Amino acid sequence: MAVPTYAGPLERTWYYTFRVICGLILFFLIAPIAVMVPLSFNAQPYFTYTREMLSFDPDGYSLRWYREFFNSTSWLNSIRNSVLIAICATLVATGLGTLAALGLSRKHMPFRGLIMGILISPMIVPLIISAAGMFFFYSSINLAQTFTGVILAHAALGTPFVIITVTATLVGFDHTLTRAAASLGASPALAFRKITLPLIMPGVISGALFAFITSFDEIVIVLFVAGVEQRTIPREMWSGIREQISPTILAVATILVIMSIALLTVVELLRRRSDRIRGMTQS
Repeated sequence: MAVPTYAGPLERTWYYTFRVICGLILFFLIAPIAVMVPLSFNAQPYFTYTREMLSFDPDGYSLRWYREFFNSTSWLNSIRNSVLIAICATLVATGLGTLAALGLSRKHMPFRGLIMGILISPMIVPLIISAAGMFFFYSSINLAQTFTGVILAHAALGTPFVIITVTATLVGFDHTLTRAAASLGASPALAFRKITLPLIMPGVISGALFAFITSFDEIVIVLFVAGVEQRTIPREMWSGIREQISPTILAVATILVIMSIALLTVVELLRRRSDRIRGMTQS
């Protein structure tokens, strides 16, 4: 958007200053990723830019570390574990979070603020505290070092994201639609399936994607709860940094960045679609 014609000197100065500040903040956030991605194509086993890379010599670049990643059994097993755990945790978190959001959206819900605070507390409480508590609790019920335990732990972390996104979607929901369906003889389950769920689906999917990303990138809980057979990609990267420094980690990080960008792009598209459905698109 261009500067308004009626803007004064001070407003014009702030207009450009604000954009410069936003650009610097964006650079501060993107710079570590921008440095890491080219290093994943380094032909040498170093974490620094070689002379060939700086001179853009083709011999300085290679897909060596990507090939090593896809040919490594341990890395492929960690991918399988991460995908399996993330999908299962997302399904659990989405179901529980959607049900909780539907209940919290009702105005006559008693202690709604207190319950909301408790449900989103995993986002506020430091992960190290949650991880230690889950470890002692799961150890007492024989769920530590099992896929079930890791899935439930990740579902607990992802549920708050689903609650927040679905609750935000329900803010603009027209409840007269469900009352009209009930007056026409529809059962609560049928009204939810045919009316409520399609309208809040963008929020549900957005929350599910956030839950998936949270589970896929989580490491602290995994360090406490998971065993050898439940090694995920972040756990494998952590072990690789401690035991064997290899640019393969940079290749894996680049792949994860691409996945995160793709998922966040989907979230943004769903948000815009939700705004259009609710008539909130700006003219």
